[in-house]
Amino acid sequence: MLNNSGYNPDVLSCIANLSSDEVFTPPQLANGILDLLPEKLWSDKKATFFDPGCKSGVFLREIARRLDKGLEKQIPDRHKRINHIFKNQLYGLAITELTALLSRRSVYCSKTANGRYSVCEAFDSPEGNIHFARVEHIWKNGRCVYCRASKENYERDGDLESHAYAFIHTENPEELFNMKFDVIIGNPPYQLSDGGYGESARPIYHLFVEQAMKLKPRYLTMIIPSRWFAGGKGLDEFRRKMLHDHRISHLVDYPKLYDGFPGVKIRGGVSYFLWERDYDGPCSVQTMWDGQPLGPPMKRRLDAYDVLVRRNEAVSILDKVRAYRVKGKSEATLDARVSSRKPFGFPTNFHGAESPKGFKIPVKLYGSRQISWIKRSDIQQNSEWIDKWKVLMTCVQGTSAAVETMFLSRPIIAEPGEACSETYLIAGRFENKLEAERYAAYLRTRFVRFLVSLRKATQHATKDVYAFVPDVPLNCEWTDEKLYKRYGLTKDEIAFIESVVRPMPADSDEASDE
Repeated sequence: MLNNSGYNPDVLSCIANLSSDEVFTPPQLANGILDLLPEKLWSDKKATFFDPGCKSGVFLREIARRLDKGLEKQIPDRHKRINHIFKNQLYGLAITELTALLSRRSVYCSKTANGRYSVCEAFDSPEGNIHFARVEHIWKNGRCVYCRASKENYERDGDLESHAYAFIHTENPEELFNMKFDVIIGNPPYQLSDGGYGESARPIYHLFVEQAMKLKPRYLTMIIPSRWFAGGKGLDEFRRKMLHDHRISHLVDYPKLYDGFPGVKIRGGVSYFLWERDYDGPCSVQTMWDGQPLGPPMKRRLDAYDVLVRRNEAVSILDKVRAYRVKGKSEATLDARVSSRKPFGFPTNFHGAESPKGFKIPVKLYGSRQISWIKRSDIQQNSEWIDKWKVLMTCVQGTSAAVETMFLSRPIIAEPGEACSETYLIAGRFENKLEAERYAAYLRTRFVRFLVSLRKATQHATKDVYAFVPDVPLNCEWTDEKLYKRYGLTKDEIAFIESVVRPMPADSDEASDE
C-alpha cells in the first residue's frame, strides 16, 4: 500500500528490526556487504551462492538482481537467465519453517518455488533451493553438544520452534547440499538463552562462521555482533582464530548503537567481514558512523594485540604507550593490580546491617546502591585487604549514552575498615591515603579511560579491560596533559582521545553508574 508520499516501502526493510537474537537484514545493508565481493562474480554463470541462515531471503534476492544484470550478455533471454540463476546459482538454508516461506516469497515471488506465481519454472519441488528441515538438539549433561543450548530452555515438543539450526547441528555441513559453494554469505542467529541469571545468553553466531569455513568457499562474508573483538562469553578461541587468520581481507565496523540495524539494540555494535580462501595479507578496516565512513580505511594486521583495536586512529596511540620503556623494560599494566570478581566473597545481592550498632569490630560494606555494616569475622576471603586503603570501581557500568562514553565509573576511595560486595572490584590497594587519591585521580583521566575503551566490548568492566593501562609510578598526581607528554602523543592523537572519551563530571553532576 502506498503511503501519502507515494513511496512503496520494501517489506524486507519493514521487518528488519523484529528481534535482537535473529536480526533481519535491511536491503541497503545487505547490498553494502555484497559490495565487498569481486565484481567479476556477477558475470560468472557458474558461481554458486549459499546463505546458511536464511530469514528474509534478502541476500539471495539481491544477489539475483546482480546476476540478472551481469549475465545479460551471456544469457540474453531473460526467461532462461532467471531460470538458470535460481536453479543453478542460489541456495539457502532457512532457520525456521516460517522464514523458509518468507525467503521463498522474497526470492521466487511465491512461497512455493514451483507455484503458479513463481518467477522460476525450473523447480519440481515447492522448496526449490531454499530448504528447511527440522532438526533436534542432541543433549548431554543438560547441554546441546553442538550449540550448548540449555536443555531446560530448549527441549520442546514438535509444535514449538527448537532453535536447533541445521547448519550448525551437524559434523558434516558439506552433506546438506552435496556441493561446493563459491560464496557463503549471511546474517546468522546471534545468541540463545543459556539458562543463566536474568537475560544471560550464549553467542552462537561464531558457530556459523566456523562451520562455513569448513566448507572452504572462495569467499565468506557474514554480519555478526562485534563483541568478539574484545569480549563475549565463550568467544576467546574464536577471537584468537579470527585475529590470526590473514585471509580476512576486509572488516567494516558499526560501533554506534542502532547504526547497523536501525531499531535493534545490539550492544557493542555489529560488523561484517570478507574472508578470502586464497588471500594472505593485512586487513582493510573501515569504521562506519551514522551510516557513513568515519575516516579512510586502514590496512593492518588484526593480530597486533590479543584483542582487536577497533578504531584505526587508536592504533598509533596504543603502539606508543606499549612501546614506552622504563629502564629498558615495558611498563606493567593495571590488570595485575585489579582484583577478580567478588573481592571479599560477597555477591551483589548481599547486604549487612543498616548500622554498626552492636558490632565490636564493624566493617563498612559498599554494596549495590547502599552501604551496610558487617562483622569483621564475616569476611572469609582477602581479609588482609580490610586494613588497606582501597580504590573501588564498579563491575558493571550504566547504559545511558553519557555514562557509556565515560567507559569507567567514578573511583571510590575506601578507607581501612571498609570492604565491598561483588558490585565492585578492588582496583588497587595502598598503604596510605595519598597514594590512593593519586591512583583514583589517574583512573579519572581521559587517557586511562580511553585505553580501557579499547578492550571494553560491553558495559562490564572486568580486570581484563585494564590490560592496556600502564601502571605508572604514583610519585605525582597524573593529569591528561602529563600523560600525553609522557607518551609523546600528537595534537591529532590527543584530539581523537578527547573526541571519544567524555570528561568525568563533578560528583554532584554524575549520573548513577549502577
